[in-house]
Amino acid sequence: MNSNNIACPLDCFDTCEASYNKGAVKPSLTHRVTNKKLCINFAKLLKEETFSSAFYENKNINLKQALEILRKKLEETKPSKTLYYKGSGNIGVFQSYPKTFFAKYGSTFTRGGLCDSIGSHALETSRGGANVNPSLEKLLSADVIICWGRNFSVTSSHMYNLVKDKTFITIDPISTPIAKKSQLYLQIKPKTDYELALLLTHYAKEYNLEDEAFIKEHKGKNFINLAQERSLESYEKTLGLPLSEIKKLMELIKGKSVALMLGLGAQKYYEGSSIFRVIDAFAACIGLHNPSRTAGGVWYLSDASYGYDKQLKTSKKKEVDITSVDYGAYDLLFIQGGDLLVSNPNSLKILNALKKTFVVYFGTCKNETSAYANLIIPAATFLQKKDVRLSYGHEEKVCSYKHEHDEEKISEYELSKYLFKAFDFEGLKDENEVFEYYKNAKAKAFILEKYNFIETLTIKNLYDEKKENEYYFITAKAKKSLNSQFSNENNVYLHPSSSFSAGQEVTLRSEFGEAKFIVCLSQDVREDCILCYAGNKHANYLTPARSDAFASSAIFQELLVHIDVS
Repeated sequence: MNSNNIACPLDCFDTCEASYNKGAVKPSLTHRVTNKKLCINFAKLLKEETFSSAFYENKNINLKQALEILRKKLEETKPSKTLYYKGSGNIGVFQSYPKTFFAKYGSTFTRGGLCDSIGSHALETSRGGANVNPSLEKLLSADVIICWGRNFSVTSSHMYNLVKDKTFITIDPISTPIAKKSQLYLQIKPKTDYELALLLTHYAKEYNLEDEAFIKEHKGKNFINLAQERSLESYEKTLGLPLSEIKKLMELIKGKSVALMLGLGAQKYYEGSSIFRVIDAFAACIGLHNPSRTAGGVWYLSDASYGYDKQLKTSKKKEVDITSVDYGAYDLLFIQGGDLLVSNPNSLKILNALKKTFVVYFGTCKNETSAYANLIIPAATFLQKKDVRLSYGHEEKVCSYKHEHDEEKISEYELSKYLFKAFDFEGLKDENEVFEYYKNAKAKAFILEKYNFIETLTIKNLYDEKKENEYYFITAKAKKSLNSQFSNENNVYLHPSSSFSAGQEVTLRSEFGEAKFIVCLSQDVREDCILCYAGNKHANYLTPARSDAFASSAIFQELLVHIDVS
């Protein structure tokens, strides 16, 4: 690999590769996913304003002073009264170095996740313990691509450009950009994804799509029976979709190799794992998991580390649920590259908690959360350190080399090295050793040996609870931002048929909280939905501080909201 290489550190599927030459960053000419073009988010990252120095109680200090303050605070604090929180502003392999220190020190860690933990749990359960995407070649060879709750052309713009001439089908409550590019778009009711998957399974035999050998080998008959328990008319009623549209989908995929691109949308519910397992089981029924297939399959946020020997191992002593942790119960909170006040549920409770504890923020840029930090330690940017990016969108990795230096910023490895030495800990792996391992290692391939079809379902339908004056709450990725990065809006999106006007200030209320927003009108939104894009500063004033059924993870869309005129 070229020593001019740079890996984009951003939390997205594509994992772009670039090169650095005389201060200029150019897209890679050889990395097939990047395909000679930088995406909008990578371009924004290059212009992002980063911390110029460390801060202590809102006053500039130098890095050496900041590290000394951190050391003293950790010495004075009982380890069990410290909480380590890692965000996903940078998801290179080396970002796990501080974990190795805080685990040895004895800090409490968070358990679960805000993003893909529910879906990953589902796929691992069904596929014998692993969530691994098929090879990129199988996507390139597919005839039809189904985007299920995934705004593929926005969240995976590079991967989309490689396959943009194929036939697309989109399933989503929101008419996303990929929905507008699709030959068929099914605008389903929120949290009915599992019902649609069962209905598609119901039709599979009629359209000669069942992989009978796979179903028999992996004992999928009970799942087939589950799909056939209900009448076609009952599915049509609850989905709010005519059966003629379902038949169009079946006609489009009949005799074709199919790639199913699963997004986060369908798993943001209490029973999200079960919902995902039903969708994945439909895919299994039509042969998308059959290892003999040379094209198609199911793609999600793959376990990028699968097949590698884990280099930065930790043994956590205590964990707390990320959705309901009481941050104010800790004497010291160490936040690495996260924006809790925007990304986490029940933001108001977190805001009040941050005022009660000593907050250390370790990151590159200001955000809503860093404003409440007592101590800010500026992290080295992706240009100022080594790292390795393992992609969760495809199997290709990118090694990133150090090209710049700022003595007032520190990398994750350097911070960990300082703390290991300060506390006389042993066992920190040298960064060059870890870098060389990932540079030269080839991941072990995943081979599906046993598929576990889901056989029973207990799902509480939101449409059974929804009152006439309530709306389903939907969160989605925005085109011009990435999660909480590069975002600064406070809008809610409603269908034009609503009684509200563009630019009007309204108050949204849920059983968990309330906040004020500005109305935008859009034909893309279902009449019974409210849309908030990821990064909206007040969206999580409304969301539940509750976990899903299995993965200790956030359930942002298990929510019905009211609208009041402010």
